[in-house]
Amino acid sequence: MKSLYKIAIIFIVTGLLVTACSEDQVNPIGEGTITGKVVKAKSFEPIANVKVSLSPTNNTVFTDSTGNFILIDVPSGDYSAQAEKDGFLAKIEAATVTTDNTINLVFEMEDADALNKPPTAPIIDSPLDNAVGLPIDVPLIWFSSEDPDENDELVYDITVKNDFDDSVIFIESIIDTTYTLTDLKYGAKYFWQITVSDGVNDDVLTPVGKFQINQFPENRLFYVRQDSINQNNIIYSNNQDGTSAIALTTNNQNSWRPRTSQAAGLISFLRTVNSESHLFTMQPDGSNVTKVTSAVSVAGYNYNEIDFAWSANGDRFLYPHFDKLYVINKDGSGLQQVYQTTDGSFITEVDWSFDESFIALKTNNVIGYGVNIFTIDMSGSVLKTIVSGVTGAAGGLNISVDGQNILYTRDISGFEDVSGRQLDSHIFIYNLTTDTVSDLSLDNKADGTNDLDVRFSPNEASVIFVNTSNDGISQKDIYTQTILDGERSLLFEKSVMPDWE
Repeated sequence: MKSLYKIAIIFIVTGLLVTACSEDQVNPIGEGTITGKVVKAKSFEPIANVKVSLSPTNNTVFTDSTGNFILIDVPSGDYSAQAEKDGFLAKIEAATVTTDNTINLVFEMEDADALNKPPTAPIIDSPLDNAVGLPIDVPLIWFSSEDPDENDELVYDITVKNDFDDSVIFIESIIDTTYTLTDLKYGAKYFWQITVSDGVNDDVLTPVGKFQINQFPENRLFYVRQDSINQNNIIYSNNQDGTSAIALTTNNQNSWRPRTSQAAGLISFLRTVNSESHLFTMQPDGSNVTKVTSAVSVAGYNYNEIDFAWSANGDRFLYPHFDKLYVINKDGSGLQQVYQTTDGSFITEVDWSFDESFIALKTNNVIGYGVNIFTIDMSGSVLKTIVSGVTGAAGGLNISVDGQNILYTRDISGFEDVSGRQLDSHIFIYNLTTDTVSDLSLDNKADGTNDLDVRFSPNEASVIFVNTSNDGISQKDIYTQTILDGERSLLFEKSVMPDWE
């Protein structure tokens, strides 16, 4: 019995000890919750699918479409929370979790390029600021920008404005550090600025530069060249040195036969309009093109040979329409017929004496032959016949300023062919007082060539004309020749229809 009692006591004591030991154990660590939002820095737009992870537990979640996330059952303690996504700089926030509490984190993430540094502004080298007297083609040159981020690719944009209209020249994405502006306006002032971009940062701009183009040159020589692309004729002006060639008309219209009036300060020319040839005027720089003829076009045999004439004071024109000769004011008013051939032949070329007392005409048949060159007074009466009853072609009609001499060309071979080919065209001066003829080509023209389309120079000490092979297909060039000693000089290659006023 005593033994049983002792055993019972032992069990009771053991149980108490076990209970006591159980009560002395440490309770489990408490847990809390982390919520948060990930947004773009500055704009605060939410960012979806951002990976948010805790360290040191490595628990990971992703933000939803509104940029929100939640981490639950996070043991109490101190953590480092990191948000990361491609295209953004990783962001770290400290987080302290306490039992049964919720903490909220906000990550403001910057673009991955946020640490990228912008380039320096380019340094303009040429033209110098406020440069004047520049040609119409201006090279823009600058020193390249420097960029601390070696992998950045720099591109340049150029913006050019002017002081005469609202047009803007904009050149994009240049990699080089030079660009040439072409066909600028004479006399205009231009303002230009370079923008450099590294594709990451805001564009960097240079200060605005300024330069001014030369005034329009006072060219006195005019001629025609054919465009190689669409075969249209283009009118040019130039100086005697050939260093100031300027296209006055464009290649999208056929324009030819320039004739200058110093009195009017205008250049007249022919242009094709709806399959007809009409008379136009323009300023010496090619601007302010004005159509003169309308009801009666300029017409006749071979439009490349048809010519017209200014009055001396620059207020009127004489021009042919088949067998009729018309006078018209330069503004298109006052159209009148002044002459008609008696035999139905076509009037191809005309010139008007400086005193406006008489007119020189060249007529021919429908194939360009049967040539007559003669003068008439303003009532249409024939004054003098210069060329008549000959075979072969003629042309290039021009009256000297004193009204004493008439300049023309004629094929002395007398050759006639349906193609209009000439074999030996010479330059002649006919003196109206003495009825004598001088051959300027006799000892000066190369064999096998033609002298064509002749005009007096302004001082009449020389003539300007076209010379070409008589094969009818070779290159045509413009020459001058002194009248006294016959010295010839090449002026312009691949050019026709000269005018020198």
